[in-house]
Amino acid sequence: MNASKIVIAVNRFGLGARPGELDRVQRPAAWLLDQLQGPAREPAVFRDLPDSARVLTEARDLRREQREAKRNDEDVVRKYGRWARRNYVAQTAARYRHAVETDGPFHDRLVHFWSNHFAVSADKQPLPAIAGLMENEAIRPHVGGRFADLLLAVEKHAAMIIYLDNQRSIGPNSPLGKRAGRRRPDQQVGLNENLAREILELHTLGVDGGYTQRDVTTFAQVITGWSIGGAGDRGRFADGEPGRFEFREAIHEPGARQLLGRRYAQAGVAQGEAVLRDLATHASTARFVSTKLARHFVADDPPPGLVDEMARAWLESGGDLPTVYEAMLTSDEAWDDGQRKYKSPHDFVVSTLRAFNHVPERPQFIVGALDLLGQTPFRPGSPAGWPDTAEQWGGADALYKRIEFSNQAARLIGSGVDPVELGAAVLGTRFDPDTRRAISRAESRIQGMTLLLASPDFQRR
Repeated sequence: MNASKIVIAVNRFGLGARPGELDRVQRPAAWLLDQLQGPAREPAVFRDLPDSARVLTEARDLRREQREAKRNDEDVVRKYGRWARRNYVAQTAARYRHAVETDGPFHDRLVHFWSNHFAVSADKQPLPAIAGLMENEAIRPHVGGRFADLLLAVEKHAAMIIYLDNQRSIGPNSPLGKRAGRRRPDQQVGLNENLAREILELHTLGVDGGYTQRDVTTFAQVITGWSIGGAGDRGRFADGEPGRFEFREAIHEPGARQLLGRRYAQAGVAQGEAVLRDLATHASTARFVSTKLARHFVADDPPPGLVDEMARAWLESGGDLPTVYEAMLTSDEAWDDGQRKYKSPHDFVVSTLRAFNHVPERPQFIVGALDLLGQTPFRPGSPAGWPDTAEQWGGADALYKRIEFSNQAARLIGSGVDPVELGAAVLGTRFDPDTRRAISRAESRIQGMTLLLASPDFQRR
């Protein structure tokens, strides 16, 4: 049994050790892969959350109430704000409670990786109320399956469609587009390329993946009609079940399409589904996403040989994600103890709470901590998601804020814990003797705990 590999499994590929966890792991790679076995089950902590359809129905009703109220009715405006905040905090609390308590931290790290890969940002209404639900509904059930199924689930989710405005995209030659064109011949009918561009650039092929602007426009035409029920609560497009994926034939651009050298003659929603399935197994997708996975789990500059093996596994398996993960975990390069990732604020806060084996009673503690550290939950600010390298999270100001959080966490949570014992329990072979010595000389447990959390040993995974 290699003690160093156990530490890497729990801290690099997991979410940070809880006390006693290093002792329970016997076969590191098998422990990680076992977390992907069996059908995906919804963790109990998420079961009390309303689903996206219900939340979006409530949002529609609240917006209607705003329109019908007196102009600038502050009570109605505040009511909507409180409602959105309540949903946001509940979803964030459930996410981090599960991250702290889970016995499957590799599975949860994968969920967080894919959630960031398919980023939506709660800066846009009504996304504060459903961003966390997309992670639970579209991503969590598919991280142990095929990439094509994950891709389809995400691109059909209400949060992604609303975030990139695809419900507003109208094919110029669709039935509605033709009518609109006749009524407003001096105005361009609204084909929206946002979702098509981000799928090609960020979700599949990558910016250098070999597509052209013509491919973007063609793909945007292919996915016209991909919308949600109840979209346009002023009465337009009000058919369908509110908040759920709805294909609208009336705004879909008809006809066969040529995209990335392939012809797609399918009708309706099947055309877009066929394109996504082909993108999921494209060689550029395999390399682009494998590089991101290796960068997230192993090194800011991932070893080329590791990326090659993962991309090969992707193509040979048809995008079977567990096969790709296994290719990573069976590579010697992934277990190089010299490769140490600098923790993002998200990683830092989660690993701190796991080390204390503590979930704060007030979820605002976690939201406030991540806001302080610059990674507010579900608010990356762009479809590109949060950065994943030390360059973006380093700097003097960022380090000062980490020390500030370390001191706050030590006072509120860790004052009753011996920092030397905790360091040995959660860092194992990575607990440097110099760090241990400095902590043992601290004037108080709080000071010692602050030194532990702010140490390079704890700040890297």
